[in-house]
Amino acid sequence: MTGRLFARELLASLVVFLVALPLCMGVALASGASPAAGLVSGIIGGLVVGSLAGVPLQVSGPAAGLVVIVAEILSVHGIAGLAASCVIAGGAQVAAGKLKLGRWFKAVAPAVIYGMLAGIGVLIIVSQLHVVVDDAPRSGGLANLMALPQAFRLALVPVEGTPHHFAAAVGAATLIALAGWNMLGKLVPKLSGIPAPLVAILLAVGMTLGFDLPIRMVELPTSLAGLVTLPGLDTLSALVNPAVILAGLGLALVASAESLLCGQAVDKLHDGERGDLDRELVAQGIGNAVAGLLGALPVTGVIVRSTANVESGGTTRWSAVLHGVWLLGLIVLAPGLLELIPTASLAAVLVYIGYKLVKVDAIKEVAARGRGQLGIYAATVGMIVGTDLLTGLAVGAALSLGHLAWKASHLEVDQVREGRRIDVTLKGAATFMSLPQLADVLDGLDPVAEVHVHLQALDTIDHACLDLLADWERQRESKGGTLFLEWAALERRYLRAA
Repeated sequence: MTGRLFARELLASLVVFLVALPLCMGVALASGASPAAGLVSGIIGGLVVGSLAGVPLQVSGPAAGLVVIVAEILSVHGIAGLAASCVIAGGAQVAAGKLKLGRWFKAVAPAVIYGMLAGIGVLIIVSQLHVVVDDAPRSGGLANLMALPQAFRLALVPVEGTPHHFAAAVGAATLIALAGWNMLGKLVPKLSGIPAPLVAILLAVGMTLGFDLPIRMVELPTSLAGLVTLPGLDTLSALVNPAVILAGLGLALVASAESLLCGQAVDKLHDGERGDLDRELVAQGIGNAVAGLLGALPVTGVIVRSTANVESGGTTRWSAVLHGVWLLGLIVLAPGLLELIPTASLAAVLVYIGYKLVKVDAIKEVAARGRGQLGIYAATVGMIVGTDLLTGLAVGAALSLGHLAWKASHLEVDQVREGRRIDVTLKGAATFMSLPQLADVLDGLDPVAEVHVHLQALDTIDHACLDLLADWERQRESKGGTLFLEWAALERRYLRAA
């Protein structure tokens, strides 16, 4: 590596480090874990996953997209169960990568993916709004949603001797700083290189120290040894617990989907080396296995950090690796600095990220694909918020498959007769599943009429239906009738799509 290239990677890694630092701790707190667990995961995402990654410019670490499932595993199975789940998830990801299954994630319906992200975003918002006021989040999305009026009362109605309104003020200032700095960055491009979360956290620290506010602060272990939790007998026993095994497989599914979809998005941000999704899956699996062995949070590719990496000039995997080095150096050399950060400000950063996950543009894109896809999106979001993440994904996937099967079997046939001419328009899918319907319509037509079959409105047509039309054409000609297949428009549409 040349000196100039190393300098560019070094600068990009510092920017990613500044973006990742508050997010690692915030994701950990939102998951119900120690901020130290989030920092260790960030280090693993840089040093382990970064050095092995199949998508070189993707940056991995603890992600907001895993908050819901991690919090549920912690609440049900504890730290030992989470560690075992990470090891199981890592093993499943490595196996999937070796079996070349990574590319199949490209087939997941966009409505389900966007619905998953939006559902996670809503859950993060309604849980972290309680943390913003130094209150404890409730158990479950609906419970958090129903308790929001109480959180607003704590924020707006000061009670002497309580810290809630002070924490709310710090959280509100953090949100304003996040939004304001991003807007300012668009007006003054030079400022966009300074991460908005860092600016917002520094403002929150200044407010808290300047006014000596009695609110909750980040707590870290007093020694480096306290940052990691090595597996014990309880972790080993959890590895054979059917419920933990199922949770680990669910974690593998969600983490893999987020990582590989993020990887595809990162590839669109630059013109360099394309990602190898199967190799990326193996790297993520090794990272999660290491995270489980060290008692950290699971890791996945994170679009916020990855985008910052590309925009800051990163061109190789070294920027991701070095950001892990800076995280490790900070918690070893200056952990006291992190304990100056109020938890309300970290929660506010997560609220902002949750808002960004509920993308209006994504809803418009899904709606443009039809009411069926919009219904799948809404059902996925509703089930994630109302039940849990895996149930929501299962429902979304089932509805997506059902909708696909319906489209594959649904054929509309319209007839218009004018004199000897009959125009037959086919809409939907002309496949073997709709073959009997099409055959009945064709057999019922006047045998000596001039028939024009319009195919331009079809979504698809298979060989079975094409053979049927060819046979029917020969039969009509033998009886004195004529048939014209109008598919020039269909061919043009196909060529445009290709």
